[in-house]
Amino acid sequence: MMKPTADLYDEFGDDLQSVSLQMRSFGARAAFDGPIRTIRCLEDNALVKATLATPGEGAVLVIDGAGSLQTALMGDMIAASAVANGWAGVVIHGAIRDSIAINALDLGVKALGTNPRKSGKAGTGESDVDLEFGGVVFRVGAHLYSDEDGILVER
Repeated sequence: MMKPTADLYDEFGDDLQSVSLQMRSFGARAAFDGPIRTIRCLEDNALVKATLATPGEGAVLVIDGAGSLQTALMGDMIAASAVANGWAGVVIHGAIRDSIAINALDLGVKALGTNPRKSGKAGTGESDVDLEFGGVVFRVGAHLYSDEDGILVER
């Protein structure tokens, strides 16, 4: 079981970055952690769907949707695929949909909010790149810790 993020921060201090955004929690897994994988996309979730359909091996997918709440980057079907493929969680700098169904899944999810509108499916965006939002740099392979108090990331 993961230590609470407050205890982790007390122990490791500035070796950890703390996300300053107040993100909402979804999914049945309130606390989750794992190595980071990344996607940068804007209102297009084709890369998200394709990535979460691959073996996650306990990783956390961090998605930078530029903070857009215009469309959802993940719904219940994509979230169910993440569970089936062994992902620990998903952090979205953007919106999700189907929140009630996602709340029943054994997956940790942090997102800015919800929107029932579907996203585009063109496949635009990029994978496995450094991302920056909420005052934190998310690097592929760095460890992410998330619980009810927030998100911490290794420097």
